Amino acid sequence: MVAAIYAGTLAAALFATGTGGTVHGSSLETYGVFSSPAATGKSQAVAYDQSLVPAGALVQVRQITRPNGATTVELRVAGVKPNHLFGVHVHQKACGADPAAAGMHYQNKPGMDAAHVNKKNEVWLDFKSNARGNGSAVATHTWAFRKDQARSVVIHSEPGTKGARAACLTVPFRGAS
Repeated sequence: MVAAIYAGTLAAALFATGTGGTVHGSSLETYGVFSSPAATGKSQAVAYDQSLVPAGALVQVRQITRPNGATTVELRVAGVKPNHLFGVHVHQKACGADPAAAGMHYQNKPGMDAAHVNKKNEVWLDFKSNARGNGSAVATHTWAFRKDQARSVVIHSEPGTKGARAACLTVPFRGAS
C-alpha cells in the first residue's frame, strides 16, 4: 500500500511538466514501480536487467486518443541508468516473468519487412536518460490501436530495433471499438 501511494505521488510528479492543457478525446494513465521478476506478488512493472532499470525505478505511460482517431503515447521514467540510450516500443501482450511474454511490437499494419518495422507503423519511444536517470519520449500517430492488441511498453537496452528487453510495463491501452 505504501509503495502504491509513493509510486502514485512520484508518478504524478513525472507528468507535472507534461503536455498540459485540455485533452480533447480520451486519456489513460498507467504507472509502475519496477521490481524483479522474482519479487513476490504480481507486478505490472518488471525489471529484467537491473543494471539498466533497477528495482524501484518509476515509469508512467499516458495514452491520449483524439476524436479523429489520432493517438499519442507519452513515456516518463525516473531512476534508470543515467546517460543511457534506451529503445522503447508498445508490445502486443502483457508483461511476465519471462521477457518474451510481451510478444512482438504492436504494428498498425502487421508485417515483418522494413516497410512494417519502423516508427511510422509502430510506437517507438526511444530516449536518452539524463544524469539523474530520468527520461521521456512522445510518439503521435494518425491511427488508433486495435482493441485488445496493444498491452504493454517494453524498454530495450538499445534504441531502434536493437537490444535486449530490459524492463516491461503492462498498460491497458484503449483500442478502437
